[in-house]
Amino acid sequence: MPKPLSELDANLAGRIELVGFDVDGVLTDGGVYLGTSEGHRVELKRFDIQDRVGIKLLRDAGVPVVWVSGRVSNATTLCADEIGIDALVQDDKARKLDAFVELLARFAVTFDKVAFVGDDLPDIPLLRRVGLPVTVSNAVRDVTDVAQFTTTSAGGRGAVREFCEGLLRARGDWDPAVGRYLAERDKTLAESTSAFTTN
Repeated sequence: MPKPLSELDANLAGRIELVGFDVDGVLTDGGVYLGTSEGHRVELKRFDIQDRVGIKLLRDAGVPVVWVSGRVSNATTLCADEIGIDALVQDDKARKLDAFVELLARFAVTFDKVAFVGDDLPDIPLLRRVGLPVTVSNAVRDVTDVAQFTTTSAGGRGAVREFCEGLLRARGDWDPAVGRYLAERDKTLAESTSAFTTN
């Protein structure tokens, strides 16, 4: 059985130079809403806002974040663009390992310095190669058999935020990351308040 993220040690966490996430079942709850609008296919997915803040904190701490999906989806592209992740790969054949090898070359990182969070069978080839294989609490058994750590939260329900926080805490980067995040928002609030009072 995988260990809880609370047991992630500083040495392993400190080696991580790139984090990859599966999309459906990790960043979402795995549900896909399909329909039509004015004769066009429409696909909707639910992404967790707290996960997005976790990803921002991770990226602001200097750790690039990539998404690798086994489905091609406009909803995924829209969310990735809005968050501003470092790379998105969508392969409708779910050949994630091949795509990830190209990402490693692009970021000049080796597998042993990568964390990946997955939940289902297409993620296993990646999880077997990376230095920090992680799964979500509702992953299939075959994935939990190869993962080293697991979240207590389910995919699409805070698992990504839990992972981001766990990794940053183990590295000693959580408090500085949160401090920077809050300072940015306090500064923005102060400027907007000042602009309001002078107009």
